[in-house]
Amino acid sequence: MQQQFDPQAQAYLGSAVHAQGPDLAHAQRLVAEHLPAASARVLDIGCGAGHLAFALAPHVKQVTAADPSPGMLATVQHAARARGLHNIDTVRAQADALPFDDAHFCAVVTRYSAHHWTALEASLREMHRVIKPGGWLTVIDILGHEDALVDTHLQAMELLRDRSHVRNRSASQWRALLGDAGFDVQAHEQWPLRLEFASWVARMRTPALQIEAIRALQQGAPQEVSQALHIEADGSFTARTGLVWAQR
Repeated sequence: MQQQFDPQAQAYLGSAVHAQGPDLAHAQRLVAEHLPAASARVLDIGCGAGHLAFALAPHVKQVTAADPSPGMLATVQHAARARGLHNIDTVRAQADALPFDDAHFCAVVTRYSAHHWTALEASLREMHRVIKPGGWLTVIDILGHEDALVDTHLQAMELLRDRSHVRNRSASQWRALLGDAGFDVQAHEQWPLRLEFASWVARMRTPALQIEAIRALQQGAPQEVSQALHIEADGSFTARTGLVWAQR
């Protein structure tokens, strides 16, 4: 995965999908309302190009941005300095093997990363371990669909576009997974997310053969799938971003 994402770091930094969105503002508001700004330490797992870390940094004492990709971490460091954010540090780490003491953070957050994790349950246990009792977890990711037929098409498009894709979990799956990991889900929000096709595949440098396969899958999709995903003539479609706010 590192070899895949290191060259894409700058693309993710400039991606409109990642750089903006109502989920960022909502996460920022939750952290500002529930965490003590003068002392709160937050861990951003799978930080990517750092957009969530940048949004939260002005509201907490310290943000640790963790990612397995050195290219992503270098991008975060450079962009944080450019934004005048001096309370962001970076650590190379996998979600399922966090190099931190128990109960070290007031909150753990992750955005658009969990669908890449091959050991999701172990990662959630690690997140639970490093959060202080009574601390908070925010998971933001593209949601899987509750309807099996629609979900099969969504997951197939995601995998054809990005070979590191594992699975988008649905809202009900997230509630169950977090409950099993020992978290108490307090809120779950979701928003439509339009994915413009050309930039969506360009961001991952998807090969032409896979692009053709995605378009063939879309064009042959049943009407209920096309309607549910709002598939457009150029291949653009609309998924949903979910945000789960849970307490340890």
